[in-house]
This record gives sequence, C-alpha cells and structure tokens, in this order.
Amino acid sequence: MLIAKKIIYNLLIMCILKIKIDSITLLICFLSLGLYSQQMSFEEYNPKSTLVVPENPVEKAKYTFIDVHSHQFRMASQDLSELIRDMDKMNMGIMVNLSGGSGSGLRAMLKNVNDNYPNRFVIFANVDFSGVGNPGWGQAAAAQLEKDVRSGAKGLKIYKSLGLRHRDVNGNRIPVDDPRLDPVWAKCAELGIPILIHSADPKSFWDPMDKNNERWLELKTRPRRKRSDTNPAPWQQIIDEQHRLFKKHPKTKFINAHLGWYGNNLDRLGELMEEFPNMYTGIAAVIAELGRQPRRAKAFFIKYQDRILFGKDSWQPSEFPTYFRVLETADEYFPYHKKYHAFWAMYGLDLPDEVLQKVYYKNALELIPGLDKSLFE
Repeated sequence: MLIAKKIIYNLLIMCILKIKIDSITLLICFLSLGLYSQQMSFEEYNPKSTLVVPENPVEKAKYTFIDVHSHQFRMASQDLSELIRDMDKMNMGIMVNLSGGSGSGLRAMLKNVNDNYPNRFVIFANVDFSGVGNPGWGQAAAAQLEKDVRSGAKGLKIYKSLGLRHRDVNGNRIPVDDPRLDPVWAKCAELGIPILIHSADPKSFWDPMDKNNERWLELKTRPRRKRSDTNPAPWQQIIDEQHRLFKKHPKTKFINAHLGWYGNNLDRLGELMEEFPNMYTGIAAVIAELGRQPRRAKAFFIKYQDRILFGKDSWQPSEFPTYFRVLETADEYFPYHKKYHAFWAMYGLDLPDEVLQKVYYKNALELIPGLDKSLFE
C-alpha cells in the first residue's frame, strides 16, 4: 500500500513538473489514485455508530471515590492544586500515587503533600531491586521499607519490571516469588500495609502477532510491548510465580493490578479469588474487558464486591468518564477512549449502589491505613 502510494505520488509530481510521460502511464496514475482513495488501513478505519440508543454519559462519579492506581512522578515539586481541580471535577476524594520511590525522594513528595493537601493524596513506596543476591539484601530492603512507612508511605507498589526486567547480581532474571525477597513481603504484613502488584502484561503480548491476536493494533503501534517465551519468560510462568507469592504469604494483603490479566476470563479470576483470600484486585486499565461482558462482569462484581478496587492508571482526566459510565449506567454500545486498547464497544454494568460504594471507596478505606474517612461521609 505504501509503495503504491509513493509511485502514484511520484507520477503526479512528474505531471506537475511537465516531465514527459506517456498517456497510458498517466491514465494508470489517475485510475490508481481513484482506487487508492477508496481504500484505507485498519488503523484509519474508525466508524461512528449509527445506532440510536439512550445515552447517559457520566462526567462525575456518583460517589466520592479513591483512585488506588495513579502515577505522579513529579509530586515532590508539582503544583498539587492543578491535580485537585481535576479531582474535584470528577468527584475523586483521594489519589493514591504509586510512584513514590524511596528514601529522600519519597520524603520530598510527602512534604509537598503534607504542606498543601495532606488528606487528598496517598503515596506508596517502591523497592530498589538492584543488589538482589548480595548477602543481607532482603533484610536491608525490608528495613528501608519500614523507614519509608514511618515517613508516611501507606503501601508498597511493585512494578511489572519484577519478573520482566530485574536481574540479580549474577545476571539472572528475578522471579516474582524469589525467596530472597521474602523479608519485604513479610514486613508489609507486619506493618499492616497492602502491596499493589503488577506482574506480566496481557497474554496477547506473548501470542503470535497475526490476524487472530486482538491486541494486534496495540502491538503494531507499540512494538516494544511484544513479548515471547524467551523474552523474558513465558506468560504463564510469570503469572504462576505471582500466585505462588500470594499463597506463600497469606498474612500479606495484595492488590492484583489490572484484574491480574484475567479480565477476559472472569471464571478463572473467580477461582483465584477463592484460592487466595488475601488477594484483592483493581480495575485500572482493564475497564474495556468489563465493558464488553456486562452481565458476566456485573455478577462478578456483586459476588466479590468486598475485594474490588477502583483505579485508572495513566493520569488522563478525560478518560475517567468511560469508567463511570461502564460502572454506573445501563447504556449500550458506546465507544471506548482508546481504539488500540479496544476496538469493540462498551456496555454499562449498572452496578447496585452498595456495590458501587465499595468499589469506589469503602474497600480502599478498609485496606489502606490512615485515610481520611470524613471525605466520604
């Protein structure tokens, strides 16, 4: 397609510059141009629905909510009032910033928060996995985490880089359930803080990139997301490592980010919820999975209403209304905000009020220590 377009373009330039070409070539040029104008790539095709159905867009959540999955990397210096304005517009009571870092960087973020909006932001600490394999690494990491919590961190965030990219001092991939990390997980149980953990990515990133892969467009536009069984490990292996971690530390509470990448298989996710009572789950970046199976998803939310938490992930205020509409309304066939994530339409779950309240804020208030409950009365 691109080669044909270039040929046509060059022929037209020749015509414009009055470079001699024969009449047959000129005719082919214009016929090809007409044919090309009727074609488009899959990436370009994005039709507007002609379906006429009731529409109930939701710009502001029905209940004040807690976003347990946000990333603000400049919180030490940024003007927090700008965030507050956007939060208030959508009825967000508390934002949990998972990108807190550790040590002095974390304390700088906490100072900005405490000096300006101490009850509106929560910061989770992170672990530095460099040095895994050195004697005493686990104990030192746990001790640093305890200092971070004493400074004001309310939880621990584990990025997907654990299991994908982090390597020990010998150059080996660090498994999610590596026993050398056990002191960190045990310390979280001791301190009474939750761990929000992201392991792996959607399984489609490991599948062949062909016509059967429903993440094809995402992988085409973002090729660095493509994985394989040897880069760095099979998807199921990483997921199994995560599940063994949950089982090994029953006293530690884990929030499995992105529905544990089982939003497309809620039966399997339900089995995991039954197997691991210490596992909670968040809906950040996977609302598209729920919006295409409204009846099944609604039943899942009702059954596990005490263990599902609201989250969004990337900070794009204009995208939150899609989440509100899926959770709150019974609307049919409305668009998602990112075609490369989901080229299908959304349907509302129309969740009961008591379930909405738990997902929006009650579960987070129970799980994350020290939040201002008066914001939700």
